[in-house]
Amino acid sequence: MELKWLEDFLSLADSGSFSRSAEQRHVSQPAFSRRIRALEAWLGVVLVDRSTFPTRLTEAGEAFKGPAADLINRLHGARALVRGHQAAAGDALVFAVPHTLAFAFFPAWLGRLKTGFGELPVRLVAGNVHDVVTMLVEGGCDLLLCYHHPAQPVWLDPGRFEGLRLPLEQVRPYLPRRLVGAADWQLPGRPEEPIPFLRYGSNTYLRRMVDTILDRAVRPAHLAMQYESDMAESLKAMLLAGHGLAFLPVSAVAREVERGEVVVAGGPEWSLEMEVRLYRDRANSRPGLLRLWQYLAAQTAHPPG
Repeated sequence: MELKWLEDFLSLADSGSFSRSAEQRHVSQPAFSRRIRALEAWLGVVLVDRSTFPTRLTEAGEAFKGPAADLINRLHGARALVRGHQAAAGDALVFAVPHTLAFAFFPAWLGRLKTGFGELPVRLVAGNVHDVVTMLVEGGCDLLLCYHHPAQPVWLDPGRFEGLRLPLEQVRPYLPRRLVGAADWQLPGRPEEPIPFLRYGSNTYLRRMVDTILDRAVRPAHLAMQYESDMAESLKAMLLAGHGLAFLPVSAVAREVERGEVVVAGGPEWSLEMEVRLYRDRANSRPGLLRLWQYLAAQTAHPPG
């Protein structure tokens, strides 16, 4: 039996939807379904009534919810307890952060934080969204910094994890200023001459955000994919080299916009705001973490809903 099976089950019990829970758990729906069936096979009972919609739990599933949540909390509490006896190098707090936030948002945010809070020893671990969320869930970090948007929420059990809202981040379309006069690359573009498009990979969080922008647009965007990468920094480099238009977080190109090297390639209808959220495991009682969290909570008006 794997711990993630229990977490999958509780997500399904909460959402009532295999597809929604698969998104929350950052796995494909077939993989999520296999993990639920694996848990049922291990228990020897059927937990989910698959004949109804929305999905409902069987009597056995309802009976198992409480023990499953209790087991998860006990295991993570035990892990936090024993880790508390192992001193972290220099008392550094470990942040798990998606690549884009690690390059763009995190350095400036940390600088502002140190101005008010004081020196803060930090170890940063960057990865994709799935990996950094998993790090927090499995106790591999003290804090998770991530994006959140209703179209692509990051789901964490509010009974176990506590969150704070940080400043909003905006995704907008950009192009190099030197190409403004040479090419008509303002959105929505023209069907006879589509705009060269620098796109995120299909499994990335920002790809889903850009797809949300394009899907909601009143007028269709005329784009021709020229380059694809999972990394916002790679798309930014290609944009600066003149290869096309890219949607980027405002923090990722703030310096280039200030220097006049990069301009926005469309009106406000082509942008989207995301929350930046910070999460911690309530069972993690490291003194340095608790002091930081109390400071941040005092600066933050509203916790995540």
